[in-house]
Amino acid sequence: MPYREQIPIDKGIDNTPKLLLEGYNYITNRRNKFGRDIFETRVLGGQKAICIAGEEAVKTFYDEDKLIRDGAAPKRLRQTLFGEHAIQTIDGANHRHRKELFMSLMSKERLQDLSKLLENHMENAVTKWTMQQKVVVYNEVVQILTRVACEWSGIPLNEREVNKRANQLEALIDGAGAMGPRYWKGRSSRNLAETWLRGLVGQVRNGELCIPKDSALYKMSWYQDINGELLNEQIVAVELLNILRPIVAVSVYITFEALALHEHPGEMEKLRNHDEEYTEHFIQEVRRYYPFFPLLTARVREDFLWNGHDFKKGNLVLLDIYGTNHHPDIWEKPYTFNPERFIDREENFYDFIPQGGGDYYRGHRCPGEWLTIEVMKVVLHFLVNKVEYVVPQQDLQYSMIRFPSLPRSRFVISDVKVI
Repeated sequence: MPYREQIPIDKGIDNTPKLLLEGYNYITNRRNKFGRDIFETRVLGGQKAICIAGEEAVKTFYDEDKLIRDGAAPKRLRQTLFGEHAIQTIDGANHRHRKELFMSLMSKERLQDLSKLLENHMENAVTKWTMQQKVVVYNEVVQILTRVACEWSGIPLNEREVNKRANQLEALIDGAGAMGPRYWKGRSSRNLAETWLRGLVGQVRNGELCIPKDSALYKMSWYQDINGELLNEQIVAVELLNILRPIVAVSVYITFEALALHEHPGEMEKLRNHDEEYTEHFIQEVRRYYPFFPLLTARVREDFLWNGHDFKKGNLVLLDIYGTNHHPDIWEKPYTFNPERFIDREENFYDFIPQGGGDYYRGHRCPGEWLTIEVMKVVLHFLVNKVEYVVPQQDLQYSMIRFPSLPRSRFVISDVKVI
């Protein structure tokens, strides 16, 4: 008979308050307590959930024969971060077909287009920074990436709209893991942004708006689903936000990128050597080390046995992203910032998962991961090679219970000079 055992249980009727109070470390704290990479808990209204972490756990989590995304994402995330009926919430052939659309936007040529756009907008921004008493890096980059994301996606955006749309897109990210006003702002912002984008999709389909055929707005407006039918305008709007929002969300990584340069000043000199390989190592370590997305959710498709435990159909499964990226079985000294750990490291889809794991084209791994790295490279080059600045005294601590986590000051610089 297959081997079965009782896994540890974090007792409680509903441990959601513990999850909110411990944030990124909730699963890791219990893994350390129980000495296992698997345990049972109850969250989100008392639902039974199996928490897992580590390389083998990631392989299981991305096995479509075992787990599905339909019905797994909490309603709060769908109402702020993802949207209803988004690519993150569908499975099987429908998911793979829609994923092809997203991956078609990540060609080498289109990524180069985005990099050039970002370079131009960074040049303009840096000129303004030299005339400002202080610059809040996170706030500035949110605005820059809103401009870039819209232009790259074929979405018209006049200067009067920039603040409004930047605030809406940032609110989708900021409200996803929140309660109270932040959540309601995120939900309201999603409604407003979807209305805006639905109107643009209608204009494209009516021939009132001419845009490049390789742009996200054009491709998504005319995308046919697996049955050969156009998506309704509401779902197109949702998926367009799943292009714009993740690009703007890279602002979080960029802020931590700036923090890493400040906290580890020796890295600045290494990066100034223009070693592109080391630049990528540095970026990957930023993505591994600092908190971004805490966990992912799925549901059991059919009963199966793994790691001695019976996973029952419909059970909720939580994959510990932050914990896997700091797992001592995978990473030597995981809580030490060290870009050199990526030297000669073989690519593995299952042990380094800042934006999810598995195959890019067939699975649920984030299609924008390559884009994230390119955006971080462009901004890092400016911070290292294009400008000099002072980091004044400020509160640079970041919370492990707030999603998304950010330095409390949003990273302020002053006395910016172009090199």
